[in-house]
Amino acid sequence: MSPLALLHPHIKRIVQHHPWYNTLLQQDGIDPQVCQLSDLPLITSDILEQHYFTGRAREEEGLSVYRTSGTSSGVRKAIYYSKEDDESYIDAKTACFQDWLTASTASTDAEPPVPIRRALADMGTGHAANTALTIFDRLGLEADSLSFSLPIEEHIARLESYRPELLYTMPSILDAIVSHAEEPKQFGIKKIIVVGEIAPLQWQHNMAERFGIEPQHILDTYGSIEVGAIASYSHELGLYVIADGIYAEAIPAEQIDYSFEPLKENEAVLVLTSFVRSLFPAMRYVTYDVVRDFQTICIEGKQRQCFSCISKRIGTDLKHGEKISLYDIESVVHQYIHDAQLRVRLRENKLHVHIQSKSLKDEMLVHIKHAIEHKIGDIGQMIQNRMLKGITVTRAAENEQLERGTVKSKKIYF
Repeated sequence: MSPLALLHPHIKRIVQHHPWYNTLLQQDGIDPQVCQLSDLPLITSDILEQHYFTGRAREEEGLSVYRTSGTSSGVRKAIYYSKEDDESYIDAKTACFQDWLTASTASTDAEPPVPIRRALADMGTGHAANTALTIFDRLGLEADSLSFSLPIEEHIARLESYRPELLYTMPSILDAIVSHAEEPKQFGIKKIIVVGEIAPLQWQHNMAERFGIEPQHILDTYGSIEVGAIASYSHELGLYVIADGIYAEAIPAEQIDYSFEPLKENEAVLVLTSFVRSLFPAMRYVTYDVVRDFQTICIEGKQRQCFSCISKRIGTDLKHGEKISLYDIESVVHQYIHDAQLRVRLRENKLHVHIQSKSLKDEMLVHIKHAIEHKIGDIGQMIQNRMLKGITVTRAAENEQLERGTVKSKKIYF
């Protein structure tokens, strides 16, 4: 059954949990019993700050609550999960991991099967971290977890002693591990699942080489605390495939906010409706993530929504940043350096790319700068039109900490 067939009963459920959503519908003259999905209002950050994040604290039994960064009003965001929401999330992640593990460990003439018995979750706080051990238990794996707050030396020591075949982590933590480990292959890791930050394909290939595994043995998953599990990357298709229970739309940026500049022809803002989420109103929820090549294809007889990558994130505070793709910058840098960690800043309309790498040679800096200017059309055009004053590419000291006090360090800093 198509998720859209569940639209009207799901609207009823959302209205029960979020009465203010019904007020929105009434204001727009929308009949929730006969409307189409496209009739519903977009749930933007402004609407959420006005209604969801500033409402009274929920007190239902068995809730999980996750607190993220503050809203513009200074109130910390509290995002709720019911028992059913949690179960749906765990089911989706378990099925995704199981399908990938089964496919990627299948025996071929060229490659013997890779047994996976032990897993380690090494990541930040939040929903993905809190549910990791439950998911591994359902997969029948011996598992343990590690706090991201520990010094990187303890992460490496734990990998050496525990020797997991499967590592579940974030790209920035994986960057730190390979930067400080003498030889990542020594850990014996056979499979890696990443979540929480962008993972360009070139970065995935470089990481696979560092760990002595094949690129298809890295699974990049995309999700958010608001929606839950959203998509995962298929190396076979070269696309991210939207998870079951979610209907996606790709909407022009200016349709969401008139102040947004138009995106490239193959780019759009991802808008999601989740039919398995109740305590967050994911009804045409605007993610502000820009995806490329959004399409619907047939996979094993079933219509599935897909996209090629998450290019960047837009927002009203980004100014010209909405034209700059961290995905593209990372992809360019990783063509030159296999072990690069980046910090990208946009200050006073000048782009600063700060790179930490053991293999970076000084003479590479000018070539990387030239490549960013000339291989990324938007950046080159912004410099030509004087919207950007230029680019600086610099080397970070080997022991320099690129970002302090944050887990998700793969972003553009303003």
